[in-house]
Amino acid sequence: MIRSLFLRLVPSRAGGPATTETTGPGAGAGPVAAHGSASAPGGASVREKLGAWSELLRVSALPGVPGDALAGAAASGARPGRGTAWAVGASLCLYEAGMALNDWADRYEDAAERPHRPLPSGRVSPGAALGAAGVLTAAGLALAARAGRPPLAVATVLAATVWAYDLRLKHTAAGPAAMAAARGLDLLLGATATVSTARRGTPGGLTGGAGGGSVGWAGSGPAGVTGNGPVGGAGGGLRRTTAPPPTAPLRTALPRTAPPPAVPVPTVFPLSALPAAAVLAAHTYAVTAVSRHEVHGGSTAAPLGALAASAVLGALTASPRPDPYRPGARRKPPAAPRRLPGRSGAERVTPLLAAVYFRTAARPLLDAALNPSPPLTRHAVGSGLRAMIPLQAALMSRSGAPVGGLALLGLVPLARRLARKVSPT
Repeated sequence: MIRSLFLRLVPSRAGGPATTETTGPGAGAGPVAAHGSASAPGGASVREKLGAWSELLRVSALPGVPGDALAGAAASGARPGRGTAWAVGASLCLYEAGMALNDWADRYEDAAERPHRPLPSGRVSPGAALGAAGVLTAAGLALAARAGRPPLAVATVLAATVWAYDLRLKHTAAGPAAMAAARGLDLLLGATATVSTARRGTPGGLTGGAGGGSVGWAGSGPAGVTGNGPVGGAGGGLRRTTAPPPTAPLRTALPRTAPPPAVPVPTVFPLSALPAAAVLAAHTYAVTAVSRHEVHGGSTAAPLGALAASAVLGALTASPRPDPYRPGARRKPPAAPRRLPGRSGAERVTPLLAAVYFRTAARPLLDAALNPSPPLTRHAVGSGLRAMIPLQAALMSRSGAPVGGLALLGLVPLARRLARKVSPT
């Protein structure tokens, strides 16, 4: 017994560290080195929870979301600013809210058809998914409110559309239309937020509200014009605030000149963004129609219809954008050339981006039409989601922002890389 105890306490002859046997709850885990430390408890579980939430929220589809607001900002005609950033954040939150709510609403159906999903497998509780949907929706509305009341109104309609789709309309004939409307509203959110902040930032209160400030070319001093005029806001007409000095030298030094024309600022709701929103909504409708067969497959008509829609949308996006209508502007005579002989950067880049869009969506859709199996149908849906990025880039370039469109196209490799780790569908 003494020799056995001695062998347990004395280091081995090989020079290894002294070890002691453990008993109790830790027994069976092997000897613990005197200078070592056990792995942190719960580390693997935290990693698994993060993976489960990434799968629930489908983070691999996130690269296709910011382009909605950016394409809307380009189509609005206003310069992107803080409102565009708020719209991007609101879009991301509302998109993820829809993903969490979608799995919560389909938890019983997924238990039978896709038991590996986070909710049926027990990796995420239904209450946590529903709570995340509510918190993300509130965060999206709060971010939209930072851009102004018009963006908040658009975001509210968007959030209502998302919740109605997940809870009621998803498995009805109106499901694809509801999803298409949500995507179009997301683009209009970016346009409205960009214009709203641009109007508030206009110098001189050219587009001020009911309070009205001074007109941009007016001010204090000789012949200054201020007040609540028809441009500055509601109220009476223009009025002279300071009479010109009676001295002749000053009158000659400050001759009377006509005020410069007011800088045109887009309206609160930019109608120029409606065509881009319609194109994005049509693509979303086609992809959603295909996604309804990704579990069981068997549909040839849906992939063929989406393929035809992609061809039409690509051709429409590649075509030159007509000149925007301006009230009171004279139309060009029919014999006048439509544009100058030289091609602008947007006219060169837009067809290329439209071709990238069609190539990204067409091949998987054709494969799914020839062999409508569930794996190929899911692959077609995933490619349709990734095709959103080049479509948004083409819409940006068509609106006069080719550099921004090319920069947005850089998100495609990131979307592919994330799709290998987390399925976007």
